[in-house]
Amino acid sequence: MATWSSRGLRGSALEEMINYTNEQYLIKKLALIQKIPTPIKPIRIEKETRHITLAYFDQKSTVDYIGAVQGIPVCFDAKETAVSVFPLQNIHEHQVEFMKNFEQQEGIAFIILYYTHLHEAYYVPFRDILYFWERSKRGGRKSFTYDEIDKTYRIAIEGGVYLKYLETLQLDLLSRN
Repeated sequence: MATWSSRGLRGSALEEMINYTNEQYLIKKLALIQKIPTPIKPIRIEKETRHITLAYFDQKSTVDYIGAVQGIPVCFDAKETAVSVFPLQNIHEHQVEFMKNFEQQEGIAFIILYYTHLHEAYYVPFRDILYFWERSKRGGRKSFTYDEIDKTYRIAIEGGVYLKYLETLQLDLLSRN
């Protein structure tokens, strides 16, 4: 089993933006999206603060978020990069399989990819992730670049905290018809 040792809350800025956005979508009755916690088993807990400082992952997680948007099942993962290249090792095979199965059940799967150095976020449809994934399995690049993602799926960031990803989801839905 994989172990985890606290190095701060990795990806927390993106997750905070998504969580805030999901709260707003719920209030406006646009979507119900839940954060899926990664199951961990604590090994070491700091006595004074009761913080977990060492743990191992209890089981493989699926994706970060799952829910429904206007009756459409959706699942997605939140990913960040500080450079213009995104290593595919940051997406695990079990996540790709889950998203593939999710789409086979007529759901919509995607990742929200946040380029921290550019302060830009993108909706990356699962079909694109699958293309990059299969390319790497055939011996191609083990990553994809900023230039390879579809810029029409850029997610507007309002007020620095509100990721308006439903607009890009709508673009994806229209492209499927």
